[in-house]
Amino acid sequence: MNNAVLVVGGAGYIGSHTVLALKDAGFLPVVYDNFSSGHRDACFGDHLVEGDLTDTAKLVHTMQQFGIGSVIHFAALIEAGQSVVTPLPFFQNNVAGTLSLLEAMNTAGVPRLVFSSTAAVYGNLTDVALLSEELPRAPINPYGDSKAMVETVLESCVSAYGLQAIALRYFNASGADAQGRSGERHDPETHLIPLVIQAAQGRRDRIKVYGADYDTPDGTCIRDYIHVSDLASGHVAALRHLLGRDAPGVMPVNLGTGQGQSVRQVIDAVRRVSGRDFIVEETPRRAGDPATLVADVRRAADLLGWAAVHSDLDTIARDAWAYAQASG
Repeated sequence: MNNAVLVVGGAGYIGSHTVLALKDAGFLPVVYDNFSSGHRDACFGDHLVEGDLTDTAKLVHTMQQFGIGSVIHFAALIEAGQSVVTPLPFFQNNVAGTLSLLEAMNTAGVPRLVFSSTAAVYGNLTDVALLSEELPRAPINPYGDSKAMVETVLESCVSAYGLQAIALRYFNASGADAQGRSGERHDPETHLIPLVIQAAQGRRDRIKVYGADYDTPDGTCIRDYIHVSDLASGHVAALRHLLGRDAPGVMPVNLGTGQGQSVRQVIDAVRRVSGRDFIVEETPRRAGDPATLVADVRRAADLLGWAAVHSDLDTIARDAWAYAQASG
């Protein structure tokens, strides 16, 4: 088995946690990152190459230099709201950049890819209790469009190039490494849990709840929150699955818990673990926010033998709080 793995975007939030999980599992991760949003102190690979996703020649050289057998691809712009305001960079990076990576893989003879996709490819399916991979792709913003486009590209590369790929569709990544080695630090921060933690720390004067009149038990939106360390183990499971098979193909797989938590439940969890109170302001709904988004996780269990084990809400909040406190 070829244990050398190129982790593109391996200095980012999910990428850095996955590199730690790969090392624990006996793989040899090589981090490739341009540090547009990643952090140098979150590079845990055996080797680091600083480079851009669009530099096809450098990608080919890196794969050949380190004898890469598989690629895990995280390098993407991820802010859905910003994608509506400035869509072109999302397509340039997320789609054109991935074309460059696929070209490099084909040139270097690297057939296996674990791709960081998203639940945003499902769009706003308000009448579905659990989102399964059999549902059509119906994104509602350029970010989701860009990831759905890449999934289409991957499918077209199967017969042409013998590509073996798994597209992991994440739900709400959250939490931090339990040992404090890495955590969530986007700039600007838009994710709920770190925003609530900032309110608990006094770094913001309140947390806003967008909509308290949804058809949910407490009136707030429900999402499927998954601990980033569980996401990392899901990538290791996907990679092992690809290494255990020879047939080309692309398979989308949800990574979530199958359980939803409301915005109020998240706020209450941060209050519990921090022991602090803060102002919560209810504001009108945001356009396009569905009431409930929860993963159907049966395929991950059946195909990868994987399930989330660290994703109860208090564990997520406790690890995120500890990391935020230690980071100042």
